[in-house]
Amino acid sequence: MYNWDFYAIFQSFDLFITGVWVTFLYTAGSIILGILVGLATCFARLSRFWWLRLIARSYQELFRCTPLLVQILWAYYALPMILGITISNTMAGLLTLSLYVGSFYSEIFRGGILAVDKGQREAAAAIGMSGVQSMRYIIMPQAVKNMLPSFINVSIMQLKNTSLLYVISIAELTYMTSVVTSETYRPLEAYSIAAILYFAMLFPLTQLADHFERRMRRSD
Repeated sequence: MYNWDFYAIFQSFDLFITGVWVTFLYTAGSIILGILVGLATCFARLSRFWWLRLIARSYQELFRCTPLLVQILWAYYALPMILGITISNTMAGLLTLSLYVGSFYSEIFRGGILAVDKGQREAAAAIGMSGVQSMRYIIMPQAVKNMLPSFINVSIMQLKNTSLLYVISIAELTYMTSVVTSETYRPLEAYSIAAILYFAMLFPLTQLADHFERRMRRSD
């Protein structure tokens, strides 16, 4: 029988706290940048210019159809060699996470906009609204309601995606757990604590997503 011993783990608990904080920072930062990238890509996909649609679609498919782990490693090791510059692990990690989640956000935004009845756009045009005005005051308020559950679910996945940053030595929760393991030689206890911390961060978010989905079903 395995003798569980959490005493040494709790002596290094400050490392877990550091990992949680770094995980939160990368999650929040990549989500904010991902929203900006996603909006730009979404409107490029909806553009009347074919070359903008082609660029946006190519970006989406590249990041959605390749593993995030490969993207992180490529950005950190291959991209600096190609460009002839130095890229820190912080920049490589944040950039890759942002572009990755942005490719999913863009499709969520586009789907939410297209789900709004075409008659809404025609009615806005009939009363003299410009395309920008109709998008701002008519389309987007309705589209946000359609986007929100999917947006929250993808954002939850993004928090879990940060665990892959350990491969480029970013001090997020998974990496700090490995540090605790190397110091204490108690991997079962260390990764059990990490699992509990991930659950504590993710469970409220999943409940929030379920809440919005129930509200949408009732409003429909």
